[in-house]
Amino acid sequence: MSAGSSVATEPKEQVLVMTRVFDAPRRLVFQAWTEPEKLVCWWGPQGFTTPFCKMELRPGGAFRFGMRSAEGTQHWLRGVYREILEPERLVFTWAWEDAQGRPGRETLLTLNFAEYAGKTKLTLHQALFETVTARNAHQQGWTSGLDRLAGYLAKAKEERV
Repeated sequence: MSAGSSVATEPKEQVLVMTRVFDAPRRLVFQAWTEPEKLVCWWGPQGFTTPFCKMELRPGGAFRFGMRSAEGTQHWLRGVYREILEPERLVFTWAWEDAQGRPGRETLLTLNFAEYAGKTKLTLHQALFETVTARNAHQQGWTSGLDRLAGYLAKAKEERV
């Protein structure tokens, strides 16, 4: 390695990587992430709704989502799109907002959508988390949310037939 070169490394405990195969075409899975009217049908963990969704889908464009838990608690998040390569890849920042609407620690979320034997393989990479606890909480949330996405895609696929 030449002087001045470096290899970027991410501490494993501060990174979340998840892979999931969906029984749906890649374009439909990508649209579920990028079209507000589709996203609000599945976004968030089980028991949550997403009554507010604003997206400016372009590099440099912002998004803001408002989720509501079954108990009525509001959760807000925001970010900025960094890369959009339809239907292959989405990269955007992610930050929860506090009660005053100020963003917290920002992470970077990268989603890769790959064709996989007539289905779609989604790889989610989110980093860097401040703590293992924060990473694990996001893993639980994403697991539940991706379960909801699978249900939405199954229904959307049936309606298209």
